[in-house]
Amino acid sequence: MKLGFGGHVGRTLSALRRPRPDHFPALRSVVLAVKQRPIHAKATEFLQNNQPDWTESMHDVREAISKICSRYTDEYWLDKDNKHEFPLDLHRDLANNGWLGICMPEEYGGSALGISEATVMMQTISESGAGMTGASSIHMNIFGLEPVVKFGTLEQKKRMLTPLIQGKEKACFGVTEPNTGLDTLKLQSTAEKRGDVYILNGTKIWTSTAQIADKILILVRTTPLDQVSKPTHGLSLFYTTLDRTAVQVTEIPKLGRAAVDSNVIFFENWKVPAEDLIGEEGNGFKQIMVGMNAERVLVGAEALGLGYAALRRAARYAQERSVFGRPIGKNQGIQHPLAESWMKLEAARLMLYLAARLYDQGHSSGEHANAGKYLAAEAAFEACERAVLTHGAWAMPKNTMLRDI
Repeated sequence: MKLGFGGHVGRTLSALRRPRPDHFPALRSVVLAVKQRPIHAKATEFLQNNQPDWTESMHDVREAISKICSRYTDEYWLDKDNKHEFPLDLHRDLANNGWLGICMPEEYGGSALGISEATVMMQTISESGAGMTGASSIHMNIFGLEPVVKFGTLEQKKRMLTPLIQGKEKACFGVTEPNTGLDTLKLQSTAEKRGDVYILNGTKIWTSTAQIADKILILVRTTPLDQVSKPTHGLSLFYTTLDRTAVQVTEIPKLGRAAVDSNVIFFENWKVPAEDLIGEEGNGFKQIMVGMNAERVLVGAEALGLGYAALRRAARYAQERSVFGRPIGKNQGIQHPLAESWMKLEAARLMLYLAARLYDQGHSSGEHANAGKYLAAEAAFEACERAVLTHGAWAMPKNTMLRDI
């Protein structure tokens, strides 16, 4: 099968398939499968071989992304975390192979594939051992600029999408504010038009990758809340250069994911060109809602990858760790919690990929996307928790990687 990725029309992805075993393996299959291969092959192999409901292109994406991610070992991710260094190597690898535009239009260098393929991609990255560090380093690329695709002018699309897809520019997303949280309609950051520029003032928080971003997609209020007929009106969306002379970016120290920064952004009298306004002034809330269901599916896929990675590591450790003369994985007290976690991950996976398929077919997938994201997050948390319990004290060292997967 031939697919064009990143404008490289005719790039061939291997159509080879490993033999696919029974789709309903017991926990013993999970445990035994991890004995004979290196850890990153173990972390990506199982689902790749057990998805009869996937299309050929989804399998091809899985295989290609697995190969790229296999170059990045636990030691690589631990080093990036210790040094607080953004994983530029992975970002560059994915850009060079055209993957940063997997859902973007072909005329701007993208691949024009569906959310189903993007979901496979994000799950595979997370599951490979890269965890949320790897996934969140490129998450903005995958669907973040959908408002530009849907509402931008032809000039804006060419100017904004192409460099992002090529990996020449990196972007961040500024919506959440310290005093409003998830109450997006109460945003307090403002933009006032003066001639051919807008003057922006305000604060954003939890903006990821702002330390290394060249651009920012930012939502601010252009009409005061008390002057609009509906709270959803009067918000405007800009995609513009993150001007360090007018914007103060302060990193927030975190318990984990140190390689991908989270920040507070403060801006005062920041001049943004009017040509960087996306769509019509005052319609920003509607614009960011476009594709929100797809993004929920992608976040759920990243969680799903974490859960499977944790389960693989727990199964491997249970096979290798011997107490009282036998592997702890032979004890039902270890087996049953891991088996239960696997079942919950599988149930979440089915809902997530159903939501992705519905989205690609043009159906409203809100209920399925929300349900899939919730189920995946719950199942992943439980799988990670049980992986920690399986490892006991050995879950604590950073190089066990359970904190980061």
